[in-house]
Amino acid sequence: MADTLYLSLWYPNLRLAGLAEKLTAVLGAFAKHGGEARVYSATAWPVNWSESPVFQKVFGHGERGLEPRLAVEDALELLHEDYAYEFQIGWSLWEPEVGTASSDPEDKSAASSTRWARELRLVRVTGYGPLFDEGAYEQDGHIRIDFGSDAAFLDEEIELNATAARHVEENVRQLIELTTAAEKDSGATARLLWSELGESLAQRLAARLGMAN
Repeated sequence: MADTLYLSLWYPNLRLAGLAEKLTAVLGAFAKHGGEARVYSATAWPVNWSESPVFQKVFGHGERGLEPRLAVEDALELLHEDYAYEFQIGWSLWEPEVGTASSDPEDKSAASSTRWARELRLVRVTGYGPLFDEGAYEQDGHIRIDFGSDAAFLDEEIELNATAARHVEENVRQLIELTTAAEKDSGATARLLWSELGESLAQRLAARLGMAN
């Protein structure tokens, strides 16, 4: 069953004024690890997620996007301790193309007939003010990356032949390289890769990829 994958980052004694630098560093890590160099959109949320945004801009993909530093400066002009600042940025992963495999579970040729392609997904990078949603940063991190569905890393509906396993492994390697770079470039002292269901991604990956060997 597909789950939502997150990365939480924490920083020692982080002051609100230092959040912009950390966000810029995390967003900047995407360009070297399968992502776009420019930010797709920026949103500022007051108080908690049930409120309406007080700032929202959609820049676009590719050259239409805004450089991370400029996007962060734009959104954080409204700097408040009870705000959260959300940015969307494109990130490409290998995905199985819809409709290229047989829907018959007895069809053993399904895995071999599945075609894979690099697909762009929007990843959410959120920086939390210390008072947003009653101190949500303590659990979610000063910065949280929402990668979306973990199917690209585990896709349990597709039989793992050699081709599928290679693409999944490439996705996993890209995920590891990005999370490591985001932690290092932003100076985080703690990180946690986790899912909504609370299951261990590492254990699920080991079990999934082990089936292909």
